[in-house]
Amino acid sequence: MIDLAGYRVVVTGGSRGIGAACCRLFARAGATVLIQYLASGVKANSLLSDLRRMADLPHRKMRCDVTRREHIQRLFHYVETEWGGLDCLVNNAGVWVHEPLERLDHQQLQATLAVNVVGPFLCAREAISLLRKSPNGSIINISSTAGQRGEAFYSPYAASKGAMISATKSWSTELAPGIRVNAVAPGWVDTDMTAEALSGERRDEILDTIPLHRVATPAEIAGPVVFLASSLACHITGEILNVNGGSVLVG
Repeated sequence: MIDLAGYRVVVTGGSRGIGAACCRLFARAGATVLIQYLASGVKANSLLSDLRRMADLPHRKMRCDVTRREHIQRLFHYVETEWGGLDCLVNNAGVWVHEPLERLDHQQLQATLAVNVVGPFLCAREAISLLRKSPNGSIINISSTAGQRGEAFYSPYAASKGAMISATKSWSTELAPGIRVNAVAPGWVDTDMTAEALSGERRDEILDTIPLHRVATPAEIAGPVVFLASSLACHITGEILNVNGGSVLVG
């Protein structure tokens, strides 16, 4: 088991799906976790209770809009005041909206880019000063196979995830040597966000595109995230780690 005792971790979009799985696995590894959420307060409360049952650590939750600079500043000020520092930021919060390009309205486009691109930029910028003080400082961005090959009818999402791949590579050199920056690019994952798309006959069609012939669980994405945060990955930076069952084979 990876030992992250003493680590302090912020996970955006941490109350459900991949984010919640990351929070659980970080806590199991001994890290102290802050769950950032916006709308899923009930799930955040339940998850926080679970984390606190795992260990007597000062796990926290905070309702925060990642697209608003003042909210992000308040979050990281809280982290500095309460924890005295930060070791890992996981930029996971995201939205995924189906809309053909010809019907895409300006508000939908702005909303997707605000959460999926502006949010990670704001969080990373505010986290830098804290991460520089850590001997283990790292940022892990959650991208997607959509950012590597595109995704019809979800083009703003695909564009936003491609942007985070480029941001990961840019930040990894800019923030070195003190802060490592990597990304995890999942394929299909069983979450509430994808539940409708993975229902019915379409699920069989999707499975046929995955060599391992199954959709990932959130926990199977959390494992690579926790690995990248650990000392086992201490010489890895600028990497896009594909976790997609072989559905998209890119270097």
